[in-house]
Amino acid sequence: MAPAILIISVLFGASILFGLAQSFGMMTGTQQETISLAAYQSVFSGQGPAGREFWSSFWFSLWVATASTFFSAIGALAVAIWLSDRKKKSQQIDTLALNWNMAFPHLVWAIALLLFFSQSGFLARLSATFGFIQTPAEFPVLVLDRFGIGIIIDYVTKEIPFLTLILLAVLRSQAENLDVVAENLGASRWQQLRFVTIPQVMPALSAGSLIVFGFIFSAFEVPAILGVRYPRMLPVLALDFFLNQDLNRRAEGMVISFVITVFVIIVAILSQKQEKGTQQ
Repeated sequence: MAPAILIISVLFGASILFGLAQSFGMMTGTQQETISLAAYQSVFSGQGPAGREFWSSFWFSLWVATASTFFSAIGALAVAIWLSDRKKKSQQIDTLALNWNMAFPHLVWAIALLLFFSQSGFLARLSATFGFIQTPAEFPVLVLDRFGIGIIIDYVTKEIPFLTLILLAVLRSQAENLDVVAENLGASRWQQLRFVTIPQVMPALSAGSLIVFGFIFSAFEVPAILGVRYPRMLPVLALDFFLNQDLNRRAEGMVISFVITVFVIIVAILSQKQEKGTQQ
């Protein structure tokens, strides 16, 4: 694995150094020759153009990532428990159905949700046609909303199959007689879930949820398609400032990118620790 790790480390390290230099204002096209913390001060103080939107975007990103991860974990746990009770001959069909969902990229899934759930989309027009609403504009705002409902729906429907496959791998690799032993000891169905099944899958669910959280917090395409102009998630805000013709705004965009990077690295470290605890 050394050659692959070396290439990845060089590319990642070079990107980090290049981005760090730009966040300090040292980039092509400027006359600046010394390190400046102006971009950092502008972002974190809440006074500059980026700072006025940074904190609202940060909390919005945290809300979307947390809500999406929570509902994905709950949904995956319920689906995994239901599928684990099914007969073995249906396991391949279940796995195929889960992989079918994962085969669609998040970008394609987001566009599909936009076409179906927008106020001018298929369901809105269908509801108006059958008289449930007067006009398509009366359809509930489920995408392109300021609360991020459409973004959360996209991630939940995409991440439930991912987490479910992780949990099924754990459940189907465990000894099958544990539930039988618990039942023989007088445990009810709820007690079997609480004291046997859930403790078995909880380490894997925690590690997988951390991966999902880090991915959602740093993802760009879904919030760019299903989000609104304000508030925006941090990746969308960072790219907007980075593409600005004003190079000072570009430095602020790189600062926001570093915030995302540090946050994701922390989540990745926590996930690795959780995975090691699972293996032990």
